Amino acid sequence: MSVIKRVRDMTVASLNDRLEKSEDPVRVIDQFLWSTHQEITQSEGLQRQYATHTDSLQRQWKDAEQWMVKREQQALTALKAGEENVAKLALQDKVIHEERSERYRQLYEQSRSELTDLEQLLQELRNEYRTVYDRRQFYVARMESLRLQQRLNARYTPGNADTSQMFRKIDDRLTDIELETRSLRDLRRMGQETLMQAGEVVKNTIERELEQLKRKLQQGG
Repeated sequence: MSVIKRVRDMTVASLNDRLEKSEDPVRVIDQFLWSTHQEITQSEGLQRQYATHTDSLQRQWKDAEQWMVKREQQALTALKAGEENVAKLALQDKVIHEERSERYRQLYEQSRSELTDLEQLLQELRNEYRTVYDRRQFYVARMESLRLQQRLNARYTPGNADTSQMFRKIDDRLTDIELETRSLRDLRRMGQETLMQAGEVVKNTIERELEQLKRKLQQGG
């Protein structure tokens, strides 16, 4: 899963680079969101496959353990009856199931660990998607507000028609430059600052909830 994480980090870095060079940042963000959504869908399918496989390995492991216990009991019964050869056969089969149990146990633990990593990665993808999507919506709303302000300013600019048109063109160009500069700056900072702030908010919320539960337990006790 560490390989997938490194690839994901490269993807986010590529997003920041493309935003700096793009004349249409919203389109770049939409492409990133679409790609992330595809990754989430594929990861959810892989998670289901991993969960099914992990459950199957656990059943194989437990089944071998049951046969191991059963063969040992049969060996004891054979010994009590004086059937030493039968007891040896039962113990031989017990050893086979014991080895089988150990192999499946190791496979199960490995699969379970990989499933946990996949579930963590999937949660990170979902959080990243929500963060970028929320930022995109705010970005679009801010752009629209500034465009409306620009139109309002242009509508009531004093002067004759020629002068008004000239200053309107200059104002349009300067506003576009300002919007592009500020928006790209905000988006470049989005990756670390937004996630860190969101992490602190979540952490503080969890601490408050934990303290409330502790007080409830003390009052109830």
